[in-house]
Amino acid sequence: MKNINDFIELAKRKGKIKDIKEAFKEYPVEEEWHKGKIENILQVGEEKEEYFLYEVGDIVFVNEYRYDNGSKGQNHLFVIIEQNNLAVPIENFGMLISSNLKKMKYKTNKLIHKDNKNGLHKDSIVKTDVIYKISNEQILFKIGEVDLAKIEEYKKSFYENMNEES
Repeated sequence: MKNINDFIELAKRKGKIKDIKEAFKEYPVEEEWHKGKIENILQVGEEKEEYFLYEVGDIVFVNEYRYDNGSKGQNHLFVIIEQNNLAVPIENFGMLISSNLKKMKYKTNKLIHKDNKNGLHKDSIVKTDVIYKISNEQILFKIGEVDLAKIEEYKKSFYENMNEES
């Protein structure tokens, strides 16, 4: 890919960028170890890291929606793989992280081992066949990060999958 915009534009043309709500339908939080609850992600007494700017490689806990009364809906983990090219990114593009290792059987799902840097509590998978649009307002907090080399691996898997489908 020549640049970020080419990657995102190709994904859009192929219908591979979806609304965040789709991720919650396909990978219900009830099937995840954290059950979508903040208290399951954070250790007792641990403060969540709140940021206003997120970067490519950040692993974030994302809120699907807010109810009319203001209470939070379901939450899920994502890794940010791209951002729009504005000076202050307000739109992120991410891939879902799932602890459902049974789904490793799909070649587009890549294993990510838990470690101190990424902040995961369990070995998980990154689902590389779809990209989700995530606004900054939907991000509750960052739990960790992955190296840019891993991001490139996820994007390469995504790109190879799109080429195979063509």
